[in-house]
Amino acid sequence: MTWFPCLIRAADGVDAPSIKLGHPLLDDYLAFVGARARTNTWLAVAYDLKVFFSMIPKEPAAVTTADVFAFLKQQRSPRRGAKVVRLEDGEAGLAARTIARRLSSLSGLYVYLLVRGDAGVSANPVPRGLSARRPGAAQGKRGMVLIRTPRTLPRVLSPSEVDTLFTALRTSRDRAMVEAMVLGGLRRCEVLGLTLGDIKAGERRIFISQGKGGHQRIVPISPRFFASLGSYLDRERPQTSSTDQVFIVLKGIRRGQPLSADGLDEIMDGARRRAGLTQATCHQLRHTCFTRLREAGMALEAIQAQAGHASIESTRIYLHLSNDWLAGEYRRAAEAIEAQAVQP
Repeated sequence: MTWFPCLIRAADGVDAPSIKLGHPLLDDYLAFVGARARTNTWLAVAYDLKVFFSMIPKEPAAVTTADVFAFLKQQRSPRRGAKVVRLEDGEAGLAARTIARRLSSLSGLYVYLLVRGDAGVSANPVPRGLSARRPGAAQGKRGMVLIRTPRTLPRVLSPSEVDTLFTALRTSRDRAMVEAMVLGGLRRCEVLGLTLGDIKAGERRIFISQGKGGHQRIVPISPRFFASLGSYLDRERPQTSSTDQVFIVLKGIRRGQPLSADGLDEIMDGARRRAGLTQATCHQLRHTCFTRLREAGMALEAIQAQAGHASIESTRIYLHLSNDWLAGEYRRAAEAIEAQAVQP
């Protein structure tokens, strides 16, 4: 028996959305994911499973490791011709991170089916890696990974590019949102998730209630943000709006409704074009914030708390982006070596 997945996103009610693919086992798994993950993660898992089972139209219990390797080969095949590659990694197929995420989504499905025990699945067809030892030898902790994801440095904006971007913003609302990201390091979803009760103007801090992974935190932010926010609330935000979301649509048929992620991206795209910049995404503004804070001497642990990183390993990337820190450490070490060399 074969089937073809069809991603259906519906809302049974305001508080009960659903995402389904048209197969009982997959729909049960997606309901499980939806109960413990944010909507973006939920949609990503659903889409990843749709991609896999569109290429491998089998029942979940019939999928083999050979099918997974065939899927892996297809995902790495050229998308726009063998001679067209991405500059950042030189690959012609999908990015390694995208493929790794899809394999992770598929593996999560089979872990769930194995725990259930009633799906006819006896083993996870997604291998964790390839053994680097001969058959029968003791297994080490690490083997050959299926997908090697490159660790690339995030892109940041220069101070002049940030100034140019600000001149291209048209409203105090837009300025406040950009300042929240470039001065406070907020994620896009955190900016859009701010409510009026989250603003602690007297303390110059804001409460992040919609952080990544459901984590909450309180972070300080520059007075410049509160000045722009005050101007927006006093002069631009419709008084008739019934939502407590801070950032809302200012005109059109959706006037007074919460601003969406697509709406914020549209604002950023327009500002970037008017400023003549080649890059200026929401996440690049966040990276720019933490890079400048590190260059100014802010401790790595403090940046971790400001960023809302669960692990400090995620924060260490800003050591490489902070040119002054690395140059200073190298200069001190080099001077010490030279001082030892000139001693008689």
